[in-house]
Amino acid sequence: MTLIVDDAGSGDLLFGVVVGAYREETKEFKYDIIDVRFYQDIFREKEYLQEASRVVSKLVAKFNLNPEEAIHICQGCIFDVAAEELKKVYGEDHVKRIHVEGETQRLVEIAYLDEIRNLGYEPLAERDEKRGKSFFHMMRWLKDNPKMLRYAKTGWPRLKNYQLFKSFHAKPTFNAVCSECGSECEVPFQPKTDKTVFCKKCWSNHKPARPPHSRKPHNKRKTNKR
Repeated sequence: MTLIVDDAGSGDLLFGVVVGAYREETKEFKYDIIDVRFYQDIFREKEYLQEASRVVSKLVAKFNLNPEEAIHICQGCIFDVAAEELKKVYGEDHVKRIHVEGETQRLVEIAYLDEIRNLGYEPLAERDEKRGKSFFHMMRWLKDNPKMLRYAKTGWPRLKNYQLFKSFHAKPTFNAVCSECGSECEVPFQPKTDKTVFCKKCWSNHKPARPPHSRKPHNKRKTNKR
């Protein structure tokens, strides 16, 4: 028998990621979710890879695999950690990375669509063929429903180019008191009581001078006189 693992939603703006497992011979299907928070503030830390591994291990365990059963897992990078962990538990020969198609892909996709419909969003019928159009369709829905931004993958760096998501990508500032002039100011770091803090004006007086650029002597090209 073979257990196939796939995901849906990792490239979509809305919701987290659905991870599903399907056993062809018994037609059993189960799925779980990588929460959207792994694609928000902590996205750059790539903790979603560890979470994907945890979700996959939990799903696979529910099937009570027999010793000879194979596990086929999607080639997507989201499963890089998961695949290695599965190999440690079930053996190198029993875990294979594949391009998932067919019934497994269909069931995982349906599970993802059900989840985003539960948010009140109706996906485009042609979303598979027109991924770019689907992205902007989701973004327009979020613009009309700003309270649902908490269900968006706001950690994607490319989103900083869109006004709707700029507040999520703005660098945080902290209130402080300038150590020199005593005025209140904002700084891009958490101030500490034992450290000197300057406002912009005072910082310009203390900023280290840049060393002059050393110029290499210009070597004239020698020409041979005839």
